Amino acid sequence: MDQTGTDQILASKWDIPFALFTMARVLFGGLPLWAKVTIIGIMGSIGVWTAITWRRERRGRVT
Repeated sequence: MDQTGTDQILASKWDIPFALFTMARVLFGGLPLWAKVTIIGIMGSIGVWTAITWRRERRGRVT
């Protein structure tokens, strides 16, 4: 199947999450378990803190 007149490449919606997962797996694959748990814990804490802060700001604007 040749593309005529276009250089566009179609990508699925799962390409970016798959690439991020693969990159994280390569970066953290060689680390010991305690380091992986620490990094995931810090990232999870930042995510929860960001979500709570966002909700508080959003609730504050409504009232």
